[in-house]
Amino acid sequence: MSPNLAFPIDLSAYQPLKLDASKPTLTDEQRSILKANIQLCRDAIVFFTATGAARGVGGHTGGPYDTVPEVAILDALFRGGPDQYVPIFFDEAGHRVATQYLMAALHGDLPVEKLAHYREAHSHLPGHPEVNFTPGVKFSSGRLGHMWPYVNGVAIANPGKTVFCLGSDGSQQEGNDAEAARLAVAQHINVKLIIDDNDVTIAGHPSNYLPGYTVAKTLAGQGIKILEGNGEDLDDLYRRICEAVNTPGPVAVVNKRPMSVGIEGLEGSTHGHDVISVKLAIAYLEKRGLTDAVAYLKAIEAPKNPYTFQGSGSTWDSNRNVFGDAVVSVLDGMSEADRKANVLVIDSDLEGSCGLKKIHDAHPEVFIPSGIMERGNISAAAGFGMQAGKQGIFATFAAFLEMCISEITMARLNYSNLLCHFSHSGIDDMADNTCHFGLNNFFADNGLDDGYETQLYFPADAGQMKACVKAVFNNPGLRFIFSTRSKTPNILNAQGGDLYGADYTFVPGKDEVVREGTAGYIVSFGDALYRAADAVERLNQEGINVGLINKPTLNVIDEAMLAKVGAAPFVLVVEAFNRRTGLGSRFGSWLLERGLTPKFAHLGTHKEGCGGLWEQYPHQGLDPDSIMSKVKELVK
Repeated sequence: MSPNLAFPIDLSAYQPLKLDASKPTLTDEQRSILKANIQLCRDAIVFFTATGAARGVGGHTGGPYDTVPEVAILDALFRGGPDQYVPIFFDEAGHRVATQYLMAALHGDLPVEKLAHYREAHSHLPGHPEVNFTPGVKFSSGRLGHMWPYVNGVAIANPGKTVFCLGSDGSQQEGNDAEAARLAVAQHINVKLIIDDNDVTIAGHPSNYLPGYTVAKTLAGQGIKILEGNGEDLDDLYRRICEAVNTPGPVAVVNKRPMSVGIEGLEGSTHGHDVISVKLAIAYLEKRGLTDAVAYLKAIEAPKNPYTFQGSGSTWDSNRNVFGDAVVSVLDGMSEADRKANVLVIDSDLEGSCGLKKIHDAHPEVFIPSGIMERGNISAAAGFGMQAGKQGIFATFAAFLEMCISEITMARLNYSNLLCHFSHSGIDDMADNTCHFGLNNFFADNGLDDGYETQLYFPADAGQMKACVKAVFNNPGLRFIFSTRSKTPNILNAQGGDLYGADYTFVPGKDEVVREGTAGYIVSFGDALYRAADAVERLNQEGINVGLINKPTLNVIDEAMLAKVGAAPFVLVVEAFNRRTGLGSRFGSWLLERGLTPKFAHLGTHKEGCGGLWEQYPHQGLDPDSIMSKVKELVK
């Protein structure tokens, strides 16, 4: 249920304030207005991000909640001197999108009631800001740590104006921020960084997993002027922001505060990085006397997908976590000495999301918790695996694979043994939306025909994931295993048993018949397979005998299977990858190169996302009904 009630917090109480950076001391009235605005905005953020928790679409509360004081000050500066600034709240911590939505509502660009549909499917309020998608949003942040280099260019394009970039200690760990710092200093770019330095990222505390690293010292070493202080000291925060504005060139205002400051049960915790729980949100709102907001939250019912899939069972499991279990099983069979000598697992602050926490807990002797430094970490894992018999293991989200292409090439040129797990592949359950879709996974296979072997694997269910990890763990070369954010059901054989049960052995490079058919074949993999299986079952019930092929090794041609499907009346490739770069973009060529000419079609992700969870599949035309419709076109 999604209540269409009035927004339960009166945002008309927000008082538009004008501030002048040439006057760095707040008056009593200005301070009073700022404090009231800050409290109002923090209350609103707790409430509407918690609606995401109530609907099961998640979100992030702590970051936008914490940075309200600086955002309120910037808003007042923009109002007080519109010609002095580029009036955009650029933010390179994209998960702080609640800031952009709240400010859009306060400025009248977004209906206030929309805020309570945060991250909901088709609400146009995804988990990262997307320009030209959400009214009032003025930039797209993409992935963490990508904005500062971009903002440098914005500042160069607006001489005489001040440009702000909200940052974080997490985003500052990305290597492109170091490059942005050097350019900003060398070119004396008038960009002001407002950095929330709370010593919290998703998986832990930077002071623990990156000892020796500090935001302020790192930026100072790049030549940036540093203005460090307590982000909750309003007068000092305002004074430092004014000093930054009045200082030509790049300046970093570094603000210390605990994560989710003042929220009981969340303050200082890594859990504050994600969305606040409904329980804690209700406790906070009740303490604030916001009973209407509490009632609104209690009225929300998490939507459930009512569809019943045929061709798969009722056992749903998370392959991103099963990957960790499968690796642990392999490591359990080794002595501790062998593990320490021959295996290295490097995390990039996502161990809980990619299954690596399972390895960390079971075998900490092979595990390195590291920062948000994907390119450096994948290279370190590859370097460890340079010697025969040694194995580097790396994992992160599939969206970040695109950042690692050069490092993957270096690993290949150095004949490394590298096992990578890229979770959150495809589009399923991706309320973060387009910038976090893992669509271009084939980019990992960028070597030459005679180059060092690279293989891409996308298991369809937990049974196949376990078998895949076991089969390829000790193989030489570059191996990429993909999984989804969502859970997937167990795939059934034609007799109703587990297709990938205890007696199943994964054979790299081999395609697999899930269902035989005479009218034609659907070729699929990963989480698209169970949707395709459902379509096949229903088509067969309508008298259209369609077969289904699982292609778990994505980039290796199985000649026998290609000949089999190529002799059929049609071939339809169904995948969640990018239509431009995925399996379907090359499968037709493989057929033609061999003189095979069935009717051919290809369904894949091809447009902007819609937020929500499973809703992404029908939005892209990849759901069973869409697959059935395409098959019926092909058999005419």
